[in-house]
Amino acid sequence: MWRMISTIQKRIPMETGLRGKTVLVTGASRGLGFACACAFAAEGARLVLFSRDEASLQASAASIRSEFNSVIEVVAGDMAVTADVARLSEKAGAPDVLVLNCGRPPLNLREVLDETDQVRWEHAHRTQLTGGVNVLAALAPKMVARGKGRIVAITSASVKQPMPRHGLSTIFRAGLAAYLKHLANEVAASGVTVNSVCPASIGTEGFLRSFDAQKRASEVPMRRLGTPEELASAVVYLASDGAGFITGVSLQVDGGMTASLV
Repeated sequence: MWRMISTIQKRIPMETGLRGKTVLVTGASRGLGFACACAFAAEGARLVLFSRDEASLQASAASIRSEFNSVIEVVAGDMAVTADVARLSEKAGAPDVLVLNCGRPPLNLREVLDETDQVRWEHAHRTQLTGGVNVLAALAPKMVARGKGRIVAITSASVKQPMPRHGLSTIFRAGLAAYLKHLANEVAASGVTVNSVCPASIGTEGFLRSFDAQKRASEVPMRRLGTPEELASAVVYLASDGAGFITGVSLQVDGGMTASLV
């Protein structure tokens, strides 16, 4: 018992072990991806940031460098374009941490039977499933080959409890969640963990532009919106040394909105 207490005392406060590590964040120019990039920069990590909008990505990288004096590599491209992902893979090498942040579904939200526009289906498929799988297929084997690493994907609470008029969000993110679970089981013995966070009602700028913040907050058991920083903290934990025995988990970051038992 005393040996265990002594060991625990040595780990307080918890060290994330992320200083000097290479962390790749996709969709990093704004929103949850940017929040995650800032959180890892605060931990002293070296960053590789990837997003489609190069101007926005460069501006975000500049602000992180200014705030945290971080070493940052910027790669502009589309996760659904094979050549762009190949270029990202070459630049990133075998990262210590991969934070997979995919695009959002098309707006405005509709009932699933009203989703008759093939362009919307194809857009959701590319941004939320194809792109994510492309990045994982390119980077995960490198992490497995080096014998350690953390993969943390940002999905949605809708993969556990579908929300009204979120069909295009739920369907393809649920597919990504299934891919992640298979991947977690297949690479577990290699030293690479694969987990996801499932946010809902996080007050990003995009969320606040798209939804009635007061109404959505009233639907959360905590009676408030979550912050991007709170979501990023969960991602950092799953990427930390302390989460070494956690894999295949989908962690809700939703203020208690998900009503399911598991």
